[in-house]
Amino acid sequence: MSMSALDIRIEGIGFWAPGWPNWQAARAGLRGDLQADPAVIKPSPDVLVAAERRRAPLAVLLACDVAAQACADSGRNADTLASVFASTHGDLVITDYMCSTLAIAPRELSPIKFHNSVHNAPAGYWTIAAHCHAASTSISSWHSTFAVALFEAAVQANADQLPVLLAAYDADSPSPLNEVSPASSIYGVAMVVAPARDHEASLRLRFNAPVRPSASMHLPRAFADMAGSNPMAAQSLPLLAALASARPHILQLNAGLQSTLGIEVCT
Repeated sequence: MSMSALDIRIEGIGFWAPGWPNWQAARAGLRGDLQADPAVIKPSPDVLVAAERRRAPLAVLLACDVAAQACADSGRNADTLASVFASTHGDLVITDYMCSTLAIAPRELSPIKFHNSVHNAPAGYWTIAAHCHAASTSISSWHSTFAVALFEAAVQANADQLPVLLAAYDADSPSPLNEVSPASSIYGVAMVVAPARDHEASLRLRFNAPVRPSASMHLPRAFADMAGSNPMAAQSLPLLAALASARPHILQLNAGLQSTLGIEVCT
């Protein structure tokens, strides 16, 4: 690693979208080797007890499902990992409920839904379920959220020389909020990000450095549709497609106002 780059190793990946219950299925689908499973319609993370699964909002189920998958895939204990949770727009279904109820009948506001309305609710459910006392950060940076969250996880991993769990997710958005932040499907991805050792980097990240991106990676129709219907899918699928190809690739992601994140896929 140099002062201008962060080298990281991806130790495990979790994935969930309708039809695609895990990274193994999604990776095969991104390679064109597998079709979506129509029976996969809702995440149901085992890390949450049954009562929590019943009352938790969809964004929480999604985040906890992919986070648990990534930890299992990495072989790391979930209770040891610092975490970064990221969503483009948070839970807009609950936001819509809160605004409507406060405007019409504020005394009828549900305490549970109020509890679930904060942006770090998924991180809270996760840390309690995983019995994890490590630090947790929750991020939102509009359509730069995935790039910013990945960079945050990489910085933490390299600063502390410890692996970090990254979970990025977006649920669907109801009318009228879908006019501002459209999302008609749900999607989540998680990664256990570790500092690279012995020059075995999975990714090399460069923030605001000139890079020459490779040709765009082709997305199969199901994943192109996914990217068009969910902002987090649009942000993260180019990287996942590059990882699924298992070939060197260079990407450049939007990382905020006049900022970019260059990503060299080394594996």
